[in-house]
Amino acid sequence: MATALFYASSTGNTEEVAHKIADKLNGIDIFNISDKSIENINSYDNLIIGTPTWGEGDLQDDWDEKWEEFCALDLSNKTIALFGLGDQDSYGDEFCDALGIMYEQIKKAGANIIGFTSIEGYEHEYSKAQIDDEFVGLVIDEDNQDDLTDERIENWTDQIKNDIL
Repeated sequence: MATALFYASSTGNTEEVAHKIADKLNGIDIFNISDKSIENINSYDNLIIGTPTWGEGDLQDDWDEKWEEFCALDLSNKTIALFGLGDQDSYGDEFCDALGIMYEQIKKAGANIIGFTSIEGYEHEYSKAQIDDEFVGLVIDEDNQDDLTDERIENWTDQIKNDIL
């Protein structure tokens, strides 16, 4: 079962996190969607999808540009883990909302979604990426908690690797 990580990044933070995740999972294929067709997703059984939240709770520009094409994909036979980046201090009322938007679409498409994480250790008011006391994937705040990034990636990749590799 082939696994790939697809991400988009505006400032470089999501790209850096994507490469750290890929390294922890022994060099899985990794693609910046600004450079690849969304249809490349069809070549993989297992996916890791990453997005930062942009503006006031929006999808990052590259995801936004390819959103209709992404929404048309058949994801029903895929296992997908998600990760997102956000700023809980400056955008605490829409923290990692793009991750929640991505989750809703992937859930609607019928994929098996793995890699939920605890909200413990975060301070935010609201997030579309939160269901009860969990996030729908790995959540990283490089602006305020960059000292926790490596540990969070390590714990999350340990959690998902048996289901995604």
